[in-house]
Amino acid sequence: MLTPLTVTVLVTALALAGWCGYASLRDQPVKDWHYLGMAVVLLLALVQLAVSVFQLADGQRPGGGSAAVFVSYLLAVALCLPLVAIVALGERSRWGSATVAAGALVMAVLQLRLADVWQGGAGG
Repeated sequence: MLTPLTVTVLVTALALAGWCGYASLRDQPVKDWHYLGMAVVLLLALVQLAVSVFQLADGQRPGGGSAAVFVSYLLAVALCLPLVAIVALGERSRWGSATVAAGALVMAVLQLRLADVWQGGAGG
């Protein structure tokens, strides 16, 4: 797994969480710019998914040896933002922004867990 890519996804997810959290505090719904930010973070996550699948196919394995757990986290990362974007489309109030902020925070935590599983952390 590429550590710089993981850090990039983590930082952009945290930036999106802060941006949408601020919009929620200002009583604003999710706007087009927020969806563009979600698209950028999602694109990075999909690149991470492709690189990680290629590495697994090339014979590299997570430190704990459980490729199934690692792939499960990869899929959860890739599905996180599309799901909150759908919810935010239906909730055109400040709570839509709060939902995106929460989803981006979950994505950041999943990135930490993904790196932990790759390095052989507990549960991996």
